[in-house]
Amino acid sequence: MASDDRWLERLRLELTWFSGQAALRSRGAGAILRFTHVRPRRRGAFQPQRAHEITPEFLDRAIRALKRWKYDIIGMDEVCRRAVTLREKRRFVALTFDGAPKDVISFAYPVLARHGVPFTIYVPTAFPDGVGESWWLGLAQVIARESRVSLMMGAKEQRFTVSGDAEKQALFSYLEDWLRSLPPAELSVAIADLCTRYRIDLAALSREASMDWEDLAKLAADPLVTIGSATVNYPVLANMKDAAAQREMTMGKAVAESAFDREIRHLAFPFGDRASFRRGHVVMAEQAGFASAASTISGIVEAEGRTNLHALPRISWDGRVRSLRILRVLVSGIAFAPVKPTSSVTSST
Repeated sequence: MASDDRWLERLRLELTWFSGQAALRSRGAGAILRFTHVRPRRRGAFQPQRAHEITPEFLDRAIRALKRWKYDIIGMDEVCRRAVTLREKRRFVALTFDGAPKDVISFAYPVLARHGVPFTIYVPTAFPDGVGESWWLGLAQVIARESRVSLMMGAKEQRFTVSGDAEKQALFSYLEDWLRSLPPAELSVAIADLCTRYRIDLAALSREASMDWEDLAKLAADPLVTIGSATVNYPVLANMKDAAAQREMTMGKAVAESAFDREIRHLAFPFGDRASFRRGHVVMAEQAGFASAASTISGIVEAEGRTNLHALPRISWDGRVRSLRILRVLVSGIAFAPVKPTSSVTSST
């Protein structure tokens, strides 16, 4: 059913492009694109993170297309300025990357530098320190390797048998949702139990997948790169007590400012969907001194202060889609119907 829904959504977006609406009815001041992994396409049918991956070739095509369509490619400071002023004639796109994975500097940065375009990377500071837990990678490796998976879920041991890639994908989605529903301490216990059972070195896996401080220093030296914060440990803030969530924000900012000797002005909520943060976290981000906080809730940025800077929408690009026609429809804003802000993601001001 999910794959059918994706196909229908792609068809709707393609038909929107063919109707010509993208050229006639652009909405808002601009859009923020969100990417995670940029790396060459890999073989294998079971790739649970494929939706979060694009190739360097697609990134190159996308940037060329945005330039051809006369979009201004801007950094997050400029996004904040344009969001509170009168709408300008040219619309903008901001390029953002979450989580500081190693492939950003290996494969994305050469493309971005060659084009001379600004971009923002949101860093969870535990990961370049080598102590962050990329639990989703451990989960994926276990399921990829095993046909029988058992783990403790609450007080009970659960056992699953998976015989093919479709069943493995379904199990990954089910367990990923369950793990994301846990408070951070319980999640760490659960993933440690799973990885210990199947001899997965989660610490080494996480270190290998993340940029270190030397990598990040190279990016920080480029004036076109904006370093933002994604907290310390990249937790689901909605599963934490308010004081702990506030510490994640303030400590992530403080560690990054110390590491890069500059003000860190921009935050991305970890995971960033409606289930992962609440209205109170929007307020906390402003109180912590961030000029903006980005979500992964789909939408476009309006001008004249009509978009909350501390709950910015972003378009999370699905790496299974390679259509530039769909990209143009999405960044035009016409794919997103105007909605009234909900109390879960807006401040009281």
